Amino acid sequence: MKPASLEALREGGKRALAQALAAIETHAGQAELAAFLDQACRDARGATLGLTGPPGVGKSTLTHVLVQRWRARGETVGVVAVDPSSRRTGGALLGDRARISTDPADRGVFVRSMAARDRLGGLSDQTVAAMVVMRAVFDRVLIESVGIGQSEADVAMVADTVVLCIQPGSGDSLQFMKAGVMELPDVIVVTKADMGTAARRAKADVEGALTLVAREPDAWVAPVVLISAATGDGLDGLTEAIAGHRRWLGAERLAERRHAQEAQWIEEAVRTRFGTAGLAAARAIAPEAAGPFAREQAMTAALDRLLAQAEPH
Repeated sequence: MKPASLEALREGGKRALAQALAAIETHAGQAELAAFLDQACRDARGATLGLTGPPGVGKSTLTHVLVQRWRARGETVGVVAVDPSSRRTGGALLGDRARISTDPADRGVFVRSMAARDRLGGLSDQTVAAMVVMRAVFDRVLIESVGIGQSEADVAMVADTVVLCIQPGSGDSLQFMKAGVMELPDVIVVTKADMGTAARRAKADVEGALTLVAREPDAWVAPVVLISAATGDGLDGLTEAIAGHRRWLGAERLAERRHAQEAQWIEEAVRTRFGTAGLAAARAIAPEAAGPFAREQAMTAALDRLLAQAEPH
């Protein structure tokens, strides 16, 4: 089905959005879809939050709490919950929507599960496109990734602000001290604050690890927030940390981050289809691919042209 215009999508509610996301997942009407995604990319309205961390850390519970708080303030919310995949069917295995309770009649919130399939970076291949569409419709977009390991950081490709969750007493705080991992998050959350001493120790460990990260003088330093989604403790601090990062980004840094993400989307799309060697060949064909293409008003259409050029003849 051909995706609706953005105006129709904003007026059409959940049914229209579900149809647009179905078109993305099935690649229906490729040319119309590319034009639609470019329009959505140009007309970004919402702030995007990426929520990541190891399995069992409480990401879905925190997602539920954040959605409820945003809706209580009158903000509209779109959620993409990326689930582990069934090896047999390729579909979502756990269905994290079961832990994100929303009112079906509430037109201001929409939750979509997507299967990660064989992607290792914590996201589905369709997550970028789904985020772009939701960002053009909602005030807030939350991307909840599959539980990640130390090297899986795709969530940074779709989020204005990345929140990394770690759990006390699990060894996560030590694992995340490793090089590269502490450069990923903009906010770090230590969950299950009701565990008391173990939670406070984990927070102290992470704060110590952050002092070892080399940064530019004006770089953002991720705050570490101790929370309990079950009791509500620390949630005001988390809300302020997210808002603080948004203020620090401002218009200029936000635009730079999104341009860099768009360049990554192009590279990942080529690499996914043709591999690393194919990406190198595409760069030889169009050396400007990660530059002007990422800044064009029609980014998705430009990507389609690049992929067509890179196809073997």
